[in-house]
Amino acid sequence: MPNLIRHDWTLAEVTQLFALPFNDLLFQAQSIHRQFFDPNQVQISTLLSIKTGACPEDCKYCPQSARYDTGVEAERLMEVEHVINEAKKAKANGSTRFCMGAAWKNPKQRDMPYLVKMVEGVKALGMETCMTLGMLDQHQAEELAGAGLDYYNHNLDTSREYYQQIITTRSYDDRLTTLEYVRNAGMKICSGGIMGLGEEASDRSALLMQLANLPTHPQSVPINMLVKVKGTPLEDVADLDHFDFIRCIAVARIMMPESHVRLSAGRESMNEQTQALCFMAGANSIFYGCKLLTTPNPEESSDMKLLRKLGMRPEAVSTEIGNEEQEEALYRQVVKKANESDFFYDAS
Repeated sequence: MPNLIRHDWTLAEVTQLFALPFNDLLFQAQSIHRQFFDPNQVQISTLLSIKTGACPEDCKYCPQSARYDTGVEAERLMEVEHVINEAKKAKANGSTRFCMGAAWKNPKQRDMPYLVKMVEGVKALGMETCMTLGMLDQHQAEELAGAGLDYYNHNLDTSREYYQQIITTRSYDDRLTTLEYVRNAGMKICSGGIMGLGEEASDRSALLMQLANLPTHPQSVPINMLVKVKGTPLEDVADLDHFDFIRCIAVARIMMPESHVRLSAGRESMNEQTQALCFMAGANSIFYGCKLLTTPNPEESSDMKLLRKLGMRPEAVSTEIGNEEQEEALYRQVVKKANESDFFYDAS
């Protein structure tokens, strides 16, 4: 298996993967997936917007940018107690990772004590923690790591070549530098991209090549389908064919075998069959709940019904704060919640 973990992919190789017949691509991706993961388990995360709107960046897909009139109301940083209560609800509904997102270009130092308390409070619940706060400096990354933050999300969004068509307020190298700071601080990296921004197929290949050729593969790779929002510059961009999106999932799985590949934003527009093919292609993580920051996401009951149809079940928490007995107890709690709702069955 070591030869499957590579950091020297060429664009020609990635392009060849995308060009495989669909059945062959999915077979290769599923075969690799089964060497590293239980194919019938899915990691479940919940995402909460802890500070919404009024972002100074100009990301052309984002309804939270202050530059676009999208109807998103600006809100202040959420109180720590409110965040912890939302995490408790997420855990009760089966999530094992709680992700907190703030619409900032970067956090100010005055915000750090509150962010630290949020991380510590969620960790105390026995959940994995993740934050996405924009760019970090090395000191901020170390401060969050010291609080126990497990993952930091910072997407590359698209290829280096297409990036300036989407964002001008921070550079591609700025994003890579933040990932370096996170890696140096000892946190796990959550980094992926958005498909359907009007990019070429070569941009999708280049994005996945960039992610796979990082010094270490991101432990979590969100593959997002653009959610078009009225008022943003991309509201009328052409839709990406769902088969092209599924190919992105499959290629990501082949190139980053040990990573969780997250079927992320855009699921609201996908039918059950499309999502099932994404799982077949190697996706093994989802965001769970009715909203991703400010855009729609399938409701919990819809997700659970689909997973039940597919014979899939939630992945147990993998935090390092507890022993195996505690992790097993949490897993039983998740399964009990699911069984009480009559949404899952154990296909093992």
